[in-house]
Amino acid sequence: MGEHPILTRRRLLGLFGAAATLPVLSACGSSVGGGDTGSGGSGGGGGGAVKVGLVVPQSGVYAALGTDLQRGWELWLNQNGGKFGDRTVETVIADEGEGPPTGVPAVQKVLQSDGVDVVVGLVNSATALGVKDTLAEAKKLLIVTNAGAEDVTRAQRTPYIWRSSFTNGQIAAAMGTHLASSGFKEAVYVIAPDYAAGKEVITGFTNAFQAGGGTVISSVLTPFGTTTDYQPFLTGIQQSGAKATFCFYSGAEAIAFVKQYQQFGLSSTIPLYGSGFLTEGSVLTQQADAALGVQTTLHYSDQLDNPANTAFVQAYKDAYGGESPSCFSVQSYDAANVLNRALATATALDGDALSTALGGIGTVDDSPRGPWEFENQTPKQNIYLRKVENVGGTFVNAVVQDLGPQSQPAA
Repeated sequence: MGEHPILTRRRLLGLFGAAATLPVLSACGSSVGGGDTGSGGSGGGGGGAVKVGLVVPQSGVYAALGTDLQRGWELWLNQNGGKFGDRTVETVIADEGEGPPTGVPAVQKVLQSDGVDVVVGLVNSATALGVKDTLAEAKKLLIVTNAGAEDVTRAQRTPYIWRSSFTNGQIAAAMGTHLASSGFKEAVYVIAPDYAAGKEVITGFTNAFQAGGGTVISSVLTPFGTTTDYQPFLTGIQQSGAKATFCFYSGAEAIAFVKQYQQFGLSSTIPLYGSGFLTEGSVLTQQADAALGVQTTLHYSDQLDNPANTAFVQAYKDAYGGESPSCFSVQSYDAANVLNRALATATALDGDALSTALGGIGTVDDSPRGPWEFENQTPKQNIYLRKVENVGGTFVNAVVQDLGPQSQPAA
């Protein structure tokens, strides 16, 4: 992993896509609605309380992402009187850490020791898959607010796990479809880090691009978390005859790849495209001019021009010292929103009742990301084509085009 210039918390907040490769910063552990007061709520309908276990990273490489997730959750509750309908919400926060060795016990703790009614959170896909049996035994619902692995809502789908975020292939496939349908079918070089999310991104993009008649000239996986010098790979791109590059990187790797891509002279001759985590949030601060013109797809940009997002961005900045929200903030904000909607009709607080209620909420029409709906328990949502621009000295992911609603890719 490469060295990082000046790692402030502000800069770290945006450095996490489907993976993270950065040093840690602690997230605060405050809870909403008071401390542990005993057993969770019971029954559906009016009054009472609902206890939620918010399991997000507070330590390890994902800690800064956990801060964003916690902030989105708390902002929704603060805007709604700390309630879902007429039910008071009590949030118990547990540290997911970096993966299943810490994340699975954290989920077990909030279910068994804290007696929560619902679990919300999880960054790590292996953790989400690893708690399936625990949730089924407890008959409790989990709303995943990040983990992007396809299997969470595909091959290993369970009625107790829903998702308010994205899938890795969904984001990448949107770019593949867009490029092919807009007439660009020439040779594209595809490159990503060698781990599960990178492979899913390559598959998602390649399948969609080739289905539209596009040609992938080469697919390359780079050593994950250890590559700091991309020159050998950039030489390969330059010599391949590629007309464009599609990549997936996040965090420190995104900064290094984008900077070196420009320094190598490729940005002016072979346009760079990617999944939105390549330029999401504060990575742009360090990519700076090197990222200008880079186009990505993602389900959110703080530049989206809709009433819900305008209000959300302003409220978020007011609450958190002027910092802009990320897609992670939106994902947990929307988890609160859909739980609120489900509880309005749920006959009880158990996982079966809540799962049934979530399946009937229809379109979420007041989300900062734009309207979306559950399909196979994961968002069918609009994906946006974004282009990095310098607006008054600030680098932003300007929204170029709404690519319309996109489903999770078929297996």
